Amino acid sequence: MTVARGPPGRPSSALLGCWRRRPPLGFGAKVGIAIALGLSFAIIWTSVSPTSSSQQISTERSSFAAEVAAPPTASHNRTSSSADGGHAHRKPRPVPHSHKKRHPAPSGSHAHPRRANATASPDAAAAKADHSEPAPITDTEPKEKEPEQEQEPDMEMEPEQEAELPMPEESGDNSGKAPAEGEEEKPPQLELEEEPGEGDGDEDFEGAKKKAPSKKRKLPPLFSSSAHYHWKHCGAKSGYHYIPCVDFDGDGSQRHHERSCPRSPVTCLVSLPKDYKQPAPWPERKDKVWYGNVAHPRLSNYVKGHNWLNHSGDYLMFPPDEWEFKGGARHYVESIDEMAPDIDWGKNIRIILDIGCKSAGFGIALLEKDVITLSLGLTNDQTDLAQVALERGIPATVGSLGSRRLPFPSGAFDAIHCGECNIPWHSNGGKLLLEINRILRPGGYFIISSKSADLESEEASMTALCWNAISYSSDDVSEVGVKIFQRPATNEEYDLRAKKDPPFCKEEQNKANAWYTHIKHCLHKAPVGIEERGSDWPEEWPKRLESYPEWLGDLQTRVATDHNHWKAVVEKSYLDGLGIDWSNIRNVMDMRAVYGGFAAALASKKVWVMNVVPVHAADTLPIIYERGLVGIYHDWCEPFSTYPRSYDLLHADHLFSRLKIRCRQPVAIVVEMDRILRPGGWAIIRDKLEILDPLETILKSLHWEIIMTFRKDKEGIMSVKKTTWRP
Repeated sequence: MTVARGPPGRPSSALLGCWRRRPPLGFGAKVGIAIALGLSFAIIWTSVSPTSSSQQISTERSSFAAEVAAPPTASHNRTSSSADGGHAHRKPRPVPHSHKKRHPAPSGSHAHPRRANATASPDAAAAKADHSEPAPITDTEPKEKEPEQEQEPDMEMEPEQEAELPMPEESGDNSGKAPAEGEEEKPPQLELEEEPGEGDGDEDFEGAKKKAPSKKRKLPPLFSSSAHYHWKHCGAKSGYHYIPCVDFDGDGSQRHHERSCPRSPVTCLVSLPKDYKQPAPWPERKDKVWYGNVAHPRLSNYVKGHNWLNHSGDYLMFPPDEWEFKGGARHYVESIDEMAPDIDWGKNIRIILDIGCKSAGFGIALLEKDVITLSLGLTNDQTDLAQVALERGIPATVGSLGSRRLPFPSGAFDAIHCGECNIPWHSNGGKLLLEINRILRPGGYFIISSKSADLESEEASMTALCWNAISYSSDDVSEVGVKIFQRPATNEEYDLRAKKDPPFCKEEQNKANAWYTHIKHCLHKAPVGIEERGSDWPEEWPKRLESYPEWLGDLQTRVATDHNHWKAVVEKSYLDGLGIDWSNIRNVMDMRAVYGGFAAALASKKVWVMNVVPVHAADTLPIIYERGLVGIYHDWCEPFSTYPRSYDLLHADHLFSRLKIRCRQPVAIVVEMDRILRPGGWAIIRDKLEILDPLETILKSLHWEIIMTFRKDKEGIMSVKKTTWRP
């Protein structure tokens, strides 16, 4: 048999079909190919070339005393040494429901395009239904498709990892919907095909890579370089008092019973009160505030019925000897000290939670004794006195006592105070009291007072928790009854209970989980052994600020290093090198606190710092409380639970580089910074240059002043100031 063969080196036409000689290319075709290659080269060169000079950070300094790289941070591994002592293998956190069913955003864009009617996604339609404020803010140009690359756990450089802390688990979604009580918490179902930014956070990357190492996902820039920002006012009826996760959307006259955030990121700007004025310097501001800064009809009616508030001209005055109880706050505090001498304000007792914010006079009286009091303004309190407290320079946050845990660690507070708060502690099986028991330090004090002096109805619920009623007094001067209970420091009293109701919590009902977590009808045991946090009372203040207890283990060195790092940065750079007038700074927030080093460095100054530990980060908040500082858990993909214009200074150390993939629309974080920072307030932002460059463009679109910048290698720092500009 003869097999037909083609030309040498070519396939046989009998096997692969007819092969024909290709005619030579013409001159026009050759020119076309050359042009195409040239254009391809130009496009590639443009995409990889350095940022143009117009995009570079302005107002640069040539030298800076502090290093801009991030200090040692807590690790993000799931299997870690527990903050409560010992080692535990933690379950994967559930992916928030809203992260699972969202459609991918248009490629190359992190913001709504101007022509929303032409390119609206299902999420945009949902935003219209859920939002009263105009959400579209950007005009995005077409952008070249980003090259695919493998995901990395985190882009921030960290030193060699030592002992680690667990991460607080989430059990809800970004819309504020927590799992129903009794519902089993499922492990995350990370969808690698989703648009970046919809995942559960940087700590999930390693697990995702193990599940599907061959999968790849695009990593877009944090902020789109082609976006143009067109800002609009929020349309909520609450106006310049708008709290997105507290006020009903579009109707500020009512509030959510539980924290419930809008499904779509808030990208509108909160309006400014007419004739807004800067708060007076501390300590003058604690005695008087500009009434126009906090005025609203409900407050006006409240002022008329209370003599300890005085609306005089442009000011809201707080007479030092007047308070909601007769005799004043100082007398009230001193009477408690006489009832229980072991309290020893400012030494033994350093951190207090004050439930039900009124005049904040209790916290001001305790400031003189080196006690920091965090006021919890309840969402069902329509008087908005938490806003007044913040305006006065007193620590406060907004929350609710409902079906979910408060966003604080277990065993955080040395004492909890409830003065005339009228909360039915015995209702719903005493669950609210169980939550107070969780966040109260073993051996800590619960102080409750009432003008009616009828405290007996609640005592049975407290006795069921084995709280000891150590003192009771009916003060003739203040005309108020005060009762002081103490939580057991050990489990001996629990073991002697005749009736095991409430029952002990099971091992899997972690007392550390606090973000969108339901309150369980169970009692957490007290820690035992020096290796467990809470088994020993901290050192007296101020020694506890720089004492590192044994339960920290290998983290002692890490916390000490962090403390020394921030002490040097603050003293050598922040206090003099950023152009900030610290005499006008009182309320400070560290948006990504790790061990509280930044707050500790400012402890001698006349400021207080809210240490925010992001929920996607290692759970270091117990360490912060152990050091005598206050803080809270938060997810920066959602708005913060506070009033607009609450803070005088925001500190964001490598916050954006941690959230570049976690948040669906990272520009909303900048919008939230604009909401909670007062006009004339400052922000210190430290991060990678790839983030600071586009971030400066966004801040300039908000008319913030770029006061100082410094860059070193691939890191940089910006000192910026918010103005009174509104669209």
